[in-house]
Amino acid sequence: MMTNALNTPEGLDTSRPSPSRIYDYMLGGHNYFEADEAAAKRIIGAVPEIRDTAWANRGYHQRTAAWIARQGVRQFIDIGSGLPTVGNTHEVVKKVHPAAHVVYVDNDPMVELHSRALLDSSGTVSVICADLRDPDSILGNSAVRDLIDPGQPTGILMTAVLMFVSDAADPVGCVSKYVRAMAPGSYLSLTHLTADAKPPATVEAFRAVFDNATERMHFRSRAQVARFFDGLEIMPPYEGGRPEVTYAGVWGAEDVALADSDGSRWLYAGVAKRG
Repeated sequence: MMTNALNTPEGLDTSRPSPSRIYDYMLGGHNYFEADEAAAKRIIGAVPEIRDTAWANRGYHQRTAAWIARQGVRQFIDIGSGLPTVGNTHEVVKKVHPAAHVVYVDNDPMVELHSRALLDSSGTVSVICADLRDPDSILGNSAVRDLIDPGQPTGILMTAVLMFVSDAADPVGCVSKYVRAMAPGSYLSLTHLTADAKPPATVEAFRAVFDNATERMHFRSRAQVARFFDGLEIMPPYEGGRPEVTYAGVWGAEDVALADSDGSRWLYAGVAKRG
């Protein structure tokens, strides 16, 4: 099978699309296979504004990572990090704190392989292949133990990943376990796909693309997304805004009205602090 991916882990099943590689295609990357491209084109056919969704998501991730760093946080766990692209987490936060520590986590082995280039001699960045549905395996990983000081605040980034966790896997409980393991003053940042106010036929066409992918898709309402922040202090998304779950494009946006696009409205987003 022909591929645009330069390096492939041994034994990888390239016949099934993966969320990280579909996302890479949407962002104009090169690390995807024919199955990923075909899946991405099916999504674009159903949701023409989906590339805007992907870029709104990426912009949110970068803005919130930088914002959390400016609150004094110097260590981050990026769960569901995806394939490397421009403006990776460590590049963003190291502009604020040059010695910041970052651990990338993804369950796609291609992410681990391609993210090795992110590692430098400073020993402040690490990459692990693990599944967010098993918090103990991540929190107990040597890379996390080496780079993340449990006594200091941590930025937990879960950008566009919890929508691949079914209710049966207790996503709210999983998130809570990560947050409880972090020191007071830590922050949780996440985005999540929603079907709120979207045409049912469009939502079903979008969801169906993932029926044969490595992960299934699960849309959630604003109220369901808000549950991820239970017990935390949710932050206002922009100056003068109410502290609440909002759309990804408007969080931290300089021009909120301009950022509130159709693509952005596929994604709820929020940042909250552990007291």
